[in-house]
Amino acid sequence: MSLFNVFDVTGSAMSAEAVRLNTTSSNLANANAVTSSADETYKARHPVFAAELNRFKSQQGESVPVRVAGIVESQKPLEAEYMPDHPMANAEGYIYKPNVNVMEEMANMISASRSYQTNAQVAEASKQMLMRTLQLGE
Repeated sequence: MSLFNVFDVTGSAMSAEAVRLNTTSSNLANANAVTSSADETYKARHPVFAAELNRFKSQQGESVPVRVAGIVESQKPLEAEYMPDHPMANAEGYIYKPNVNVMEEMANMISASRSYQTNAQVAEASKQMLMRTLQLGE
């Protein structure tokens, strides 16, 4: 693997982790949103990562960048709570809360930020190795 390919992999991984951080932030921001309809209630979103193997099938041992294949909504059931006095309650007296697990989202956020940081460190170390390699010719 070329040292230059490391930058492709770390750059694509950092971009994917940024998407993961953004979706996690969105989930946390909407964790306490309340609606009167299950259809209108915010549903937790999660990115799906995929390695870009198609571009590199013919090249054994080459770098495999990461990409976000899509963002899917969680299929966990929404929380319906009986609160007839709530201003957002429907005709039956229920409010609907998002299916966001705050603890899970915080763990996701920590994991994504650490992965981003690790990829940044790998890119920096690769840059330093490349610079030292260039200095060998002096």
